[in-house]
Amino acid sequence: MTEERQPQIQIKNIAKLYGDHHVQALADISLEIYRGEFVALMGASGCGKSTLLNIIGGIDRPTGGQVIFGNSELNKMTDEQLTRLRASKIGFVFQFFNLLSTLTVRENIALPLELLGKENRAAVRKRVDDMLEHVNMSKRADFYPALLSGGELQRTAIARALIHNPELILADEPTGNLDTENGLAILQLLHSINHEQKLTIVMATHSPEAASYAQRIFQIKDGHLVGESTECPDT
Repeated sequence: MTEERQPQIQIKNIAKLYGDHHVQALADISLEIYRGEFVALMGASGCGKSTLLNIIGGIDRPTGGQVIFGNSELNKMTDEQLTRLRASKIGFVFQFFNLLSTLTVRENIALPLELLGKENRAAVRKRVDDMLEHVNMSKRADFYPALLSGGELQRTAIARALIHNPELILADEPTGNLDTENGLAILQLLHSINHEQKLTIVMATHSPEAASYAQRIFQIKDGHLVGESTECPDT
C-alpha cells in the first residue's frame, strides 16, 4: 500500500481584509503545496498574489483561515516564533532585490548566517564562496550593489535566500525589474535550483513566460483562486 504524500504547505480558507473599510485582498483561498514543487501564483497586479505569498511566509497575518507549514500552524505562532521560522526555514527573493547598499555582495549573502550565529567565520566564508560560485557571482564578491547590473543584483539576492539551506523559497515577481535576457537567466537559475536541490519554490508573477517554469500554476483574480493548471494560460 502506497503511503499518501503529505503537503508541505496547507492553505485553508485564507481571507485577508485591510483597513477600516475592510477592503478584501483575499477571499476563501485553499490550496496545498508539496515538497520539491515549483508553484506559480499568477495574476494581474493587485490581484492578491503577493499578499498570499507574504502570508505563506509569515510576513503578514490572515484575517481568517489557516496556514500550516510542515507541522507549524503559522496563525498560532508569536511574532518572535515567526521570525525564527523565517530565519531558519524560508528564503525570500524580491522584485527590487532588497540588498543592503552598504554591504558587499559577499556580506549581503552572508547576512542570514551572521544573524543565525551558528557557524564560525571560516565556515561562513566557505559556504558563501561556494554559493558565489553556484550563482556565478565570484568575480563580483567584493562589489557593492550600486555597481551591479539588475541580473547580478537578483543572483545575489537568490544566493542570500539559499545560503541558510531553507526548506522553502518565496519569490515575489523575481523577474519584474529585469530585462528579457536577465529575466530568462533568473528563471533558469530558479528552475535549476528546484530540479537539482528538490527545493520547494513558490513564485508570484504576472508573467505567463515566468509561470511556464512552474509545475503547477494557481490563477488568482480579485483575491479569489479561480483556477489551477499544469500548463500556463495564454493570458
